[in-house]
Amino acid sequence: MNEEFLEQIRQETRTAASELLDAAKLKPGEILAVGCSSSEIVGEKIGTCSSMEAAGAVFSVLRELAEERGLYLAAQCCEHLNRALVVEEACAEKYGLQQVNAIPWAHGGGAMGTTAYQKFVRPVLVSHIRAGAGMDIGGTLIGMHLKEVAVPFRGSVNRIGSAVLIMARTRPPFVGGERARYDEDLL
Repeated sequence: MNEEFLEQIRQETRTAASELLDAAKLKPGEILAVGCSSSEIVGEKIGTCSSMEAAGAVFSVLRELAEERGLYLAAQCCEHLNRALVVEEACAEKYGLQQVNAIPWAHGGGAMGTTAYQKFVRPVLVSHIRAGAGMDIGGTLIGMHLKEVAVPFRGSVNRIGSAVLIMARTRPPFVGGERARYDEDLL
């Protein structure tokens, strides 16, 4: 994979994630969930052409942005590991997350999950999370890992490489009826 394409992936990821994080208004300590098909990024069908290079380009940017904002990054594995997520042990401890026993690899967990497991300081695999925002790169179906209520977010980037990008932020559910007043900062 040439450096020009990897730089394109990094730039698209940086723009998309920055716009999402600005819109989501996550507080330090909250979670950003990312599902990423490296196969789709390189123009192939999901699950058929894992690219550690493409996943590494996406991961490096997301990790940097998460660290800058004091967020936890959660990298979703593929369906072969039941869409479990790789997080730092501190995240699992803070949120009381259920650890599961598996070690992702490129063809059993996916390139993004594998990259996160290799690059995090103290990685653990957990079965579920409730993230405040998420990025689905290439149709990886991260919705099960978002808090209620997920709100689609459309930024200026709609693809990373060849992969379709879908993003969401979350907001608290509305309660009450016509008499209720709502906090505009939580919308």
